[in-house]
Parts: sequence; structure tokens; C-alpha cells
Amino acid sequence: MATAHGETQLDNEHFRVIKWTIEPGGVIDMHTHEYEYVVVPLVTASMHVVQADGQELVAQLVPGVSYTRPAGSRHRVENRGATDTIVFVEVEKKPGA
Repeated sequence: MATAHGETQLDNEHFRVIKWTIEPGGVIDMHTHEYEYVVVPLVTASMHVVQADGQELVAQLVPGVSYTRPAGSRHRVENRGATDTIVFVEVEKKPGA
């Protein structure tokens, strides 16, 4: 069965850093981001992001090319690929950071 899992690397009063790995066919279930965050891709891949309203975005990940999203973002993340594992680091900025 395809999986997705997060490994918390840092969680202090300023930042939360999670390394995400999504195997082919894996999904990170619908969730809401409490804080503004930055995604730092570690691989080249296409990642499908399904927003709460059903709208879909395809994020073209390139290693080291980061992007940011606002607090309150609600979505599900899918790896629809058949062979490549998606890996990225997510850095959430906590209030007062």
C-alpha cells in the first residue's frame, strides 16, 4: 500500500520543520496549515494539490526551488506518479518568529 509520512526535524517556538515523503500513489490527507509555510523540494516531480473547494493545482517540484503558501491553506497532497517518490521539506513559521 502506498504511503506518505512526515518526519519532524525541528519544532520550537519559532519554526516547525517536517520532511515529507510520499511514495507513488501516496496521499497526505486533507489538512489545514495553521501557519504560513515554505516548501523546499528535494526531488524533481509533479505533486497534485487538491484544495478544499475541489480545485486542483499541479506543483512542479524542482530541487532547491522553494515556494510559500499562506496560513489557513487547506488541501490534500497526492503523488499520482507510478515510479517516483516525492520528498520535500516544509518549514512553518510560528507567530513571533
